[in-house]
Amino acid sequence: MNFLAIAAIYKFEMQRFFRTLLQSFVSPVISTSLYFVVFGAAIGSRIDQVEGVSYGAFIVPGLIMLSVITQAISNASFGIYFPKFIGTIYELLSAPVNFLEIVIGYVGAAATKALFIGVVILATSALFVDVQIQHPGAMVAFLLLTCISFALFGFIIGIWAQNFEQLQLVPLLIVTPLVFLGGSFYSISMLPPFWQTVTLFNPVVYLISGFRWAFFGQADVSIGLSLLAIAGFTALCLFLIWRIFKTGYRIKS
Repeated sequence: MNFLAIAAIYKFEMQRFFRTLLQSFVSPVISTSLYFVVFGAAIGSRIDQVEGVSYGAFIVPGLIMLSVITQAISNASFGIYFPKFIGTIYELLSAPVNFLEIVIGYVGAAATKALFIGVVILATSALFVDVQIQHPGAMVAFLLLTCISFALFGFIIGIWAQNFEQLQLVPLLIVTPLVFLGGSFYSISMLPPFWQTVTLFNPVVYLISGFRWAFFGQADVSIGLSLLAIAGFTALCLFLIWRIFKTGYRIKS
């Protein structure tokens, strides 16, 4: 394992992040504050509690998941797409670095950025509501797994994309709607029985449910299913990345 190569890729990606630290820090804080104003104040004034939890506190896990998933995908996809766009990926592929080291470097940096955003949003949420975490170990585990798995997914999108429009296509048209419809701002138990069944086909439901359980000890689906879902998604992403580098799909001319 070439740890020097991993560190070089990781450091390069993190330096790009810190060059826009103000934007990376201020943007999620403002977005979170707006969500609390719109959902916490406007809707929260009409919905006192959800499953025994105040509505303002109930939406905190969903807000964190929404930002973490989108940030992990966008950072990982842009991180690997830009070398493709300017042609420097061929220098990387010709260097004595295997595909696993490349993936660890790019995905590790993207997951770190998403984790940072998640922590910032959690801290911002504490300014608006009383946030209590019943299972902090599980919360950290779900947060890390989500950052890593969706960074892997973003890495796949970055390789698949052939232009900047395609780079934004999957996050905007597929991932973001799935997160909003995955119980980020409501419990699926509030839906009619038919739509509860339909919602269970949304994989994001299992992530948000497990993450919310770490906060409040309540979940829409079992924790075992949540862990199985994120483990299966991570394994699928790893397999697809292995196939990409084995076949040279859209990374070799």
